[in-house]
Amino acid sequence: MEVIRPTSLDEALDALAAHPGATILAGGTDLMVLANYFGLRPEVVVAVRRVPELQRLEEGFIGAGVTWARLERSPWPALAQAARTVGSPQIRHAGTLGGNLGTASPAGDGLPFLAAADAVIEVASRADGVRRLRWDEFLVGPKRHALRSGELILGTRLPGPLPRQQGFAKVGARNAMTIAVASACLLRAEDGTTRLALGSVGPTPLRARRAEEMISAERHPSPAAVAEFGRLVSEEVRPITDHRSTEVYRRHAAGVLARRLLERCLW
Repeated sequence: MEVIRPTSLDEALDALAAHPGATILAGGTDLMVLANYFGLRPEVVVAVRRVPELQRLEEGFIGAGVTWARLERSPWPALAQAARTVGSPQIRHAGTLGGNLGTASPAGDGLPFLAAADAVIEVASRADGVRRLRWDEFLVGPKRHALRSGELILGTRLPGPLPRQQGFAKVGARNAMTIAVASACLLRAEDGTTRLALGSVGPTPLRARRAEEMISAERHPSPAAVAEFGRLVSEEVRPITDHRSTEVYRRHAAGVLARRLLERCLW
């Protein structure tokens, strides 16, 4: 196994151009599981942890190499809340938001925030330069993304300013260090405009568009409107039954999480 350790973005892109099928290693919290338990043995690994351009965290941009530990203190409340639910402290100091995008698991804790924020994913390669894709163009299926051979995820650009009222919540098999059975991120503006994204209840993170439209028309929602919002969310999700949960429970949990987040932002 050849391991290449670039110390700049140019070096990283050169390495990927020379080895377009290389495996990219950042925090390794997913990749090392595949190596240790499932026998993954890539021929070439490009380790990008030393690339400073991927560590940028500034207004409207989150570098792909920014760790969850740093995101716990980010200026976006919902993303900070999501970051605090990721694994253990050791995992949060190694894992990155870019890793969530590269893995493209529907259960990725940071992905509902990116979907709710209508984030744009920036990627780059020597062949195609910089490309920008909406979150729903980048995440195309369970553990499937639109990254091309030789491309590297640079980071995520957020349209701003985002609403101040934000919240994230998830449920899993236990209270800590759990993979989400269902997760949700809600953003609500002062004029009532509401965006809701959910994870682990579809092949990719998804937006509950009907529920958003209904509750956005309610500047001061009644308890009945809040309950209807949760019901619509339960109808819109597309969960499956697997070894972690059932379709019925995931559908119920999505509606409950959405309703609770809305209540939190309202009151």
